[in-house]
Amino acid sequence: MATKEELCSKIQEVFPEIGACGIDVAVDYDDTNQAWVVDLKKDDHELKTFLEEPEAQQCMESKQCVSLGLQIAQLKKNIEQL
Repeated sequence: MATKEELCSKIQEVFPEIGACGIDVAVDYDDTNQAWVVDLKKDDHELKTFLEEPEAQQCMESKQCVSLGLQIAQLKKNIEQL
């Protein structure tokens, strides 16, 4: 399993626009839900999404980050609309 630092770095690598538009990203593992929590913040707005471990692992291996990409795009869109 990846560390939160590794997953966060991978998210920033795959989605460089996150840093460019001033959105802070944080990653933590939620033992209760057994999934990664991806937390995006911009100014006073904050949105979170869960990423299942198999999806996180595929993304870390550069095999597939589609579901994460869709989730991040949706979160980014939601933040911009706030």
